[in-house]
Amino acid sequence: MMDELLRRGLSRFKGLMASRNRPRSLAEKDLPGLKRQLQECVDGLGGEVSARQRAARLAATYLSLDDPGRQAMLRLIATAFGPDPAKVAEAHGAWQRALGTDAAWDTEARLRAALGSRRTRILTHFSSMPDGVKFLVDLRADLLRFARNDPALVALDRELEVQLVTWFDVGFLELTRITWQSPAALLEKLIQYEAVHAIGSWEDLKNRLDSDRRCYAFFHPRMPLEPLIFVEVALVDDIAANVQSLLDPSAPVLDARHANTAIFYSINNTQTGLRGVSFGNFLLKRVVEDLKRDYPRLRTFATLSPIPGLTAWAAAHPEVVAEAFGEADWRRLNSAGVTAANPVALLAWLSTNREWARQGATARALRDPLQRVAARYLVEARRADRPADPVARFHLGNGARIERLNWLGDTADKGLAQSWGMMVNYLYDPDRIEANVEAFMAAKPPDASASLRRMARH
Repeated sequence: MMDELLRRGLSRFKGLMASRNRPRSLAEKDLPGLKRQLQECVDGLGGEVSARQRAARLAATYLSLDDPGRQAMLRLIATAFGPDPAKVAEAHGAWQRALGTDAAWDTEARLRAALGSRRTRILTHFSSMPDGVKFLVDLRADLLRFARNDPALVALDRELEVQLVTWFDVGFLELTRITWQSPAALLEKLIQYEAVHAIGSWEDLKNRLDSDRRCYAFFHPRMPLEPLIFVEVALVDDIAANVQSLLDPSAPVLDARHANTAIFYSINNTQTGLRGVSFGNFLLKRVVEDLKRDYPRLRTFATLSPIPGLTAWAAAHPEVVAEAFGEADWRRLNSAGVTAANPVALLAWLSTNREWARQGATARALRDPLQRVAARYLVEARRADRPADPVARFHLGNGARIERLNWLGDTADKGLAQSWGMMVNYLYDPDRIEANVEAFMAAKPPDASASLRRMARH
């Protein structure tokens, strides 16, 4: 009953704030009172019910604030409720003096207690509210934004991340298949969260949930209608090369029992506040197991993936583009009517012109040299000893192989802008996954097909 009352109260407050749509600021004179409320939350006076009510009031205050107000409240929690330096110093000294004696274990326990942060107690009280876990996930999304320019928030962010990693351990998550019969509120969330290939209509969504399609998501029991990460799968008879064909609502529906290939064509992390909490690799493994059980004919598991960092990387490395284009390539481009005479001019032309993909001669002249650029990017481009491309980093880190580039695999504006319309297949070969994961962790060159490696060396 109390949970329901709290949920209704916080829900009514959210609705009121949404209708007003005027978040308020946090005045300097409000800080002492807010600090007193936070201290009461830390002290936990009055039992569990009182603690939840305090947490709900603090959460309501936070939700009512504008960005500067939220940042100020988080800064107050971060700076005023950390470990007590004097108590830490005293406990540390006692522990050092007790080393090698029977009292060492007791002093170590007291040191751990002294290092414990009151910030964590505040966060834990928030988690006990109805919808409290979702509140903290959203709060961390704010923290990540604010901490970029406010180092005082970093410690609070790290403490919250540690808690979220524990709460969102894959052992607590539930794998659920989403179908057209799933609750409408959940289907709306898919449309909202789809960031790889936007869902344009209910017909588009229904097509993605048809009998030759699958959609799986991880859920947390405390966030039952909030998918944490979801993957969209097409059951086909060959490795797919073009996403528009794959998503065409008018295309014939394949009998899934005859499919031999599963294509993961869209993977979406939905909660910004769960950055640093990794469960994508577990999702793919569980989905593969589920599909193999239901469709024993499936032999190939691959992706049809975007290359989101390609054009930005090429713009920063025009020398790579220069090496990819030979004299014959420039002549073919000139014959097709492209007057750009050097890599910088060509990249600028490509960034502002979307019609070239529908101009046969121009597209043919660009195909080989731009594929060489893409191959080199995927095989060689690194950031901090990891693949520079974020999608490559995800799949290679999960043990996949770079299998094949697909020219004009995505001719939507977004695809042309980020990768000149190219897409890539990452292949999950069960016999090579473990070795590939070990190679990735050791910062070795990625596994790639022979044809793609030749393309990268050209």
